Amino acid sequence: MTGERPGGGAGPDEQVVQELREAARAAMSRAYAPYSGFPVGAAARVDDGRTVTGCNVENASYGVGLCAECGLVSQLLLTGGGRLTHFTCVDGKGELCMPCGRCRQLLYEFGGPALIMETGSGLRTLAEMLPEAFGPQELP
Repeated sequence: MTGERPGGGAGPDEQVVQELREAARAAMSRAYAPYSGFPVGAAARVDDGRTVTGCNVENASYGVGLCAECGLVSQLLLTGGGRLTHFTCVDGKGELCMPCGRCRQLLYEFGGPALIMETGSGLRTLAEMLPEAFGPQELP
């Protein structure tokens, strides 16, 4: 899944991700990262057309910091829920930043395997980025 149209140019998924990248950069500018110096912003499109964002929030005890994806999912739930359809994440330079494994699992919970993610190798589904994922379907 590359997002490219057969005749060239950006497909609809690529256009959505470009818009999300700008929203992620704006979110990153609000990050609280005084300890690592590594601000992160994330943005996702919801199945009803909304855009939700998040930024990382560090804590002096280091291990209990919140990734940008945590804030994004909180905003998703606070603004009405839904399913995530597209996702991107940026670092302090505004460049692509891949979610850690924990955050991929969180995104799986709220976007599922079909979530389209911007990656260094193009647009990929979350199923490609988190193969054979554990999810709600595994629980009774």
